[in-house]
Amino acid sequence: MTEVDPTLLPLGELRTLRAQLLSEEDAVSYVRRLVQARVDMVDAEQRRRGSADPATSTETDLRTVLGSHLTTGSARPPRPAVDASSHPLAIELNTLCDRLGVAHLAALSDEQLEHVRAELRLFEKKRSTERQELFARIDALSAELVHRYREGEADIEGLLADE
Repeated sequence: MTEVDPTLLPLGELRTLRAQLLSEEDAVSYVRRLVQARVDMVDAEQRRRGSADPATSTETDLRTVLGSHLTTGSARPPRPAVDASSHPLAIELNTLCDRLGVAHLAALSDEQLEHVRAELRLFEKKRSTERQELFARIDALSAELVHRYREGEADIEGLLADE
């Protein structure tokens, strides 16, 4: 995506671009949480294999993994949840998981399990980088909006449109 100087954008385009980037960040965050949950499931499988009683730890680990990913999120203020399951990144993650055999972790060898973990961590790292870049762009657009409100270049009624 080409970097745009927010000071050169008309107010309507500034708001629209900010809304688009917020939506994209929501999708990237959603996919990032999904991949983190899958990495945690791989870690749980590795712990299960190293446990003295592997059969009892599986259900507890799965409950812990799902609970932590359903109840945690960004430190940024929440926005209405949007279903991002059809986003191209979510589809890419599902394809990757299918290819790696994530649905059948117990059937994988230790080496395959470590390969799955490495591939998922790489995917997650890319999403983290994308998210940081989105935050920087969103922050620049938000700063320009604040500047325009302070300087009287935008009316306060428009502020509600930015939520």
